[in-house]
Amino acid sequence: MSQSIIQLKCFCNNYPWGRVGKESLAATLCQRTNPDFRLEDDQNYAEMWMGTYPELPSYSMEGENLQDILNKNKERLIGQGVLDKFGVDLPFLPKILSIAKALPLQIHPDIELSKKLHKQDPEKYSDTNHKPEIAVALGKFEAFVGFKPLKDIERLMNLEPLKTFVPPNTPEANFQDDTLKQICRSLLTASPDQARSTLKSLKCTSSDELGGQAYILDLIPRLESMYGSEDNGNLVALLCMNFLVLEAGSALYIPADGIHAYLTGNIIECMARSNNVINTGFCPRADRDDIDLFVNALTFKQHDPEEPMLKREKSEKSTKGKTEVFKPPMSEFNMLVTELKAGEGETVKEVGGPSIAIVVSGSGMMGAQDQEFEIGEGTIYFIGHGIEVKYTAKDDLQVYRAYVE
Repeated sequence: MSQSIIQLKCFCNNYPWGRVGKESLAATLCQRTNPDFRLEDDQNYAEMWMGTYPELPSYSMEGENLQDILNKNKERLIGQGVLDKFGVDLPFLPKILSIAKALPLQIHPDIELSKKLHKQDPEKYSDTNHKPEIAVALGKFEAFVGFKPLKDIERLMNLEPLKTFVPPNTPEANFQDDTLKQICRSLLTASPDQARSTLKSLKCTSSDELGGQAYILDLIPRLESMYGSEDNGNLVALLCMNFLVLEAGSALYIPADGIHAYLTGNIIECMARSNNVINTGFCPRADRDDIDLFVNALTFKQHDPEEPMLKREKSEKSTKGKTEVFKPPMSEFNMLVTELKAGEGETVKEVGGPSIAIVVSGSGMMGAQDQEFEIGEGTIYFIGHGIEVKYTAKDDLQVYRAYVE
């Protein structure tokens, strides 16, 4: 395969938290450009993966595995700089997620812990990498991310039904991250009866007692309808974590070991090349991982609702100001966003490494290397190292493109 622009066909997985049938954006985008994908009306479609991770790899339209193509054309498609830094495997993994109910309460282990876990259980922890990630809302998106400010958690834990979860002899003026760590352990190890009775007590709490956190009362019945009243994830999410509501185009950054649970919405997600995860709530008890492993890995980097928010910046690769970029604090990828009104055009300067672009809405043309490609919703292209790309919008066009340099 000689060209540096390769149209991809990708596939969806079927986690139970995904949206059903045609309600899943991941599945409808997948169906539009993958002739091998059959959308079933009664299936949950959670994630469409775009990239070379072996669990759900992408293919050329002719059916060749993208990783095999890269292996044979690595200098031309990846570029020597990225090869020297990351090797022939794409260091990033973009996905479209369609979320009907909360994903498991989770963290992604850092590199040191991933290496240890992979050595102990390579079947469960399939790689040795970390998995910091971004999530960009494609509409209204709700998520539990990071920990609330300590003073907000402390206020809640002073409520009578919650005092039992606070470590004994905690000085009033010394409510710190270590206290929070112990509270998380207590909440996660609570028995089903204790979890249910605590949630019931919380429902009877007045808005005044909750102060600025009265939104908890609205969320309780929603969470109960998803995983029941005995799930320990309810308590950790409601009492300890920031509840964030994002509108289309806003983004989150989740660091390695950062606690999170996405609640509802459609997003484009991109992460470092890994599939390691430690789950402790919003899932059946049999699927939960070791609580001590989870709690000991927790970090407290995001202690403010503004901390996880990732700002969109102007991109130096844009020639007409129609392309912006998300730059998470990691080296594995950035994410370009090109948005055009009908009839508008944009040229995106060459990228010094490989990239994957997906059209999430609209249609138009993409020009590169003296070729023209028709693009529309769901169209996915791998774009090789050093290629300038021109877009022309037939109607309002939105293209997301993950890349590494």
